[in-house]
Amino acid sequence: MAVFGLWVINKAGGLVYQRNFADGLAQLTSNEYLVLAGTLHGIHAITSRLSPIGSSSGAQVIEAESFKMTILLTATGTKFVLLTSLAETTAESVLQKVYEAYADAVMKNPFHTPEMPIRSDGFDSRINALIGTGQS
Repeated sequence: MAVFGLWVINKAGGLVYQRNFADGLAQLTSNEYLVLAGTLHGIHAITSRLSPIGSSSGAQVIEAESFKMTILLTATGTKFVLLTSLAETTAESVLQKVYEAYADAVMKNPFHTPEMPIRSDGFDSRINALIGTGQS
């Protein structure tokens, strides 16, 4: 499984978690990741309104020449974005497991403030077990 990165974007479009797992994508600064997360949030909102057949949950997969972004939108508006190789076929199930780890390790933590950056060793260790250690 070629996973390049994981982003968690809050319902306001702010990047609350970002982690790289493999080389292959450009190395960006923290500010660049924040801008990209906000842009993706806007694109997702636009695509949810453009559906010709009524209501839509927005873009679920965006493919580029050398990678793809798979997006899981939760009921609370939080977006989980997995950056993978084009050949990756299990991104949706991985994102579902990441969401479960988020619910267990982050949202059940009484010291975590919703919509704020995720600083949870429990979440990090579950992501390590699910995807790998990667880079920070």
